[in-house]
Amino acid sequence: MLGTATLTIDLRKIEDNARTVATAMSGVSITGVTKVTCGSPEVARAMLAGGVSAIGESRLENVERMRAAGIAGPFWLLRSPTPALAEKTVAITDLALVSEIDVVAALDTAAALAGRRYRVLAMVDVGDLREGMLPDALPAFLERACTFPNIEVAGIGTSLTCYGAIVPSAENLGLLASLATDAGLALGRPLIVSGGMSTSLDTFIAGELPQRIDNLRIGEAIVLGVSPASRERILGLHTDALILSAPVIECQVKPSKPIGLSAQDAFGNRPEFEDRGNRRRAICAIGRQDVVPEQLTPVDERVVVLGASSDHLILDVEDLPEAPAIGDVIRFVPGYSATLALFTSAYVCKEYVIAQERSGRRL
Repeated sequence: MLGTATLTIDLRKIEDNARTVATAMSGVSITGVTKVTCGSPEVARAMLAGGVSAIGESRLENVERMRAAGIAGPFWLLRSPTPALAEKTVAITDLALVSEIDVVAALDTAAALAGRRYRVLAMVDVGDLREGMLPDALPAFLERACTFPNIEVAGIGTSLTCYGAIVPSAENLGLLASLATDAGLALGRPLIVSGGMSTSLDTFIAGELPQRIDNLRIGEAIVLGVSPASRERILGLHTDALILSAPVIECQVKPSKPIGLSAQDAFGNRPEFEDRGNRRRAICAIGRQDVVPEQLTPVDERVVVLGASSDHLILDVEDLPEAPAIGDVIRFVPGYSATLALFTSAYVCKEYVIAQERSGRRL
């Protein structure tokens, strides 16, 4: 029996996934992104052991946690810092993704105080409309950035799929590659060309990844084994490196449609229910405060996720041969949003294991 919801992380499978990606992408450096795991030092170690060349994070707090755990990096800051965080950024990271010259100026000042040169990657928006300058603004940005004595413009990059759901293609990545070639000629040296995130693996598999792309920032594919564009398995990766186990706290036969006058639920929605008669349903001790229930896939396909309140997950278990007992565990494979919430929640136990051994470290 299990007392509380537990997320089990198989570090061997994450390491295997990182190695598979790094091997497949020969000639392309892989920055392993740990942000979905809240900068888990254990996950970072597994990624580095699997062959990633750097760790990418969006939050300085997570970088601090990993450095305190003895991870040397190198670390890429994936979300541009505010000028107020320039000193901390320079102190604990090795490269930052930037798109505003004011940020570069602040990093230059901080680097001067630290007595070092700091590297930046200029972000260009090629269609997804998240961060990045428009392509025609890049030449002027690079010209200005190169005047700062303590800044090295290491390369250019782009983000795709995360906001606008625009997938990488030969066209938009080809534009990035062309911009990098022109910028390299203007600066008199080759630049890193960071061609997006896990969805760019689809472009590689399709044979459409421009040769000029020499870096990818990969998180979801390594941790969850899927492409963010389709949420389908990619490169034969493990898709069960993470397993959520939740204990049953109630199991009863009830009507499938609520009884009485319907209004808004706890989250302001007006849910609709199909009347399927009386069905056996189980409640697990986890809810929307901890997880996105719509992104939980039960390991046993006979279990159906019906919904959740803030702290109760409601399941249809009618098709199981035996009714779950109180305290029994029901297991799920989480999707990206569910994983993000699970790692963020202080109420979910995290258990790190190797090769699915149950004697892992518990946090």
